[in-house]
Amino acid sequence: MDRPARAFWIRAPGHGEIRPVPVPQAGAGEVLVRALYSGVSRGTETLVFRGGVPEGQREAMRAPFQEGDFPGPVKYGYLSVGCVEEGPPDLLGRTVFCLHPHQTRYVVPAGAVTVVPDAVPPRRAVLAGTVETAVNALWDAAPLVGDRISVVGAGMVGCCVAALLARFPGVRVELVDTDPSRAAVARALGVGFATPEEAAAGRDLVVHASATEAGLVRSLELLAPEGEVIELSWYGDRRVGLQLGGFFHSRRLVVRSSQVGAVSPARRARRTHADRLALALDLLSDPVFDALITGECAFEELPGVMPLLAGGELPALCQLITYAPATTGDRARTDRPGGSSVVQHHRP
Repeated sequence: MDRPARAFWIRAPGHGEIRPVPVPQAGAGEVLVRALYSGVSRGTETLVFRGGVPEGQREAMRAPFQEGDFPGPVKYGYLSVGCVEEGPPDLLGRTVFCLHPHQTRYVVPAGAVTVVPDAVPPRRAVLAGTVETAVNALWDAAPLVGDRISVVGAGMVGCCVAALLARFPGVRVELVDTDPSRAAVARALGVGFATPEEAAAGRDLVVHASATEAGLVRSLELLAPEGEVIELSWYGDRRVGLQLGGFFHSRRLVVRSSQVGAVSPARRARRTHADRLALALDLLSDPVFDALITGECAFEELPGVMPLLAGGELPALCQLITYAPATTGDRARTDRPGGSSVVQHHRP
């Protein structure tokens, strides 16, 4: 028998709502997960919320458990942490991560969840998908001991890349962003910080994650001769212009794409998607990643919070979504209007 649950849907670009959805019992080889937390991947999810997925990329941009189609109505998201309530004995009661949209309960194949290590708090585990993106980027970039590296764009992805690079021996990392307040995040991650105007030049490698044309242009300017930009930004339907005259050819610069949808060619023969995600969760045992969870709201407030995130009124890096306890979660209202009663808790 199907049981009631609730899910966040984008009804149309710029408009979200919580809908009741039926959830079946878990069958053979499946698990029923009760959500504890989910996270808003601010760059990609707000782009989807605004309706910015290009028509030619709508199939490639589908999330693993997405329902509906772009630009909407669509159920989209991929940072969910929950507790297994039904399923195989080895998973029953375990805290797991799943690439699932924002939903109170859901049934997925058992192979679609990854157990969260005991050393990783469930709240922090929502960052697993973003850390996985950073891992793939660094497999693509292959930084060397002693490299001078800039990360342009101090959003979720850029900060995760910087946090991992801070562990490389002898590497000098500078996080670059137009928002001076991100200097506090950089300090928490153990890396340097600069605004674009003050950023150090002569870099061996630049990882670009600002999703702006100006950021990509500045990334090229910061490179030493024969340096490389690893491009992580997703621009959606926006056009990006670059001036490739001048120093681009004389310095023999490189711009290379990195995208998490496929395992980096550098590790594809020896690592699976599951291996990469398990590694990301292991890396999250470091409490330094808590600095990236800077906003928090209840699931019921998400329809009001998403427009604020998309419009920039809420400056959160990772917006944490909390779910009601099992005893009350399914009795909460599904028609609550968003916006007027949103309670935000921010850390600097």
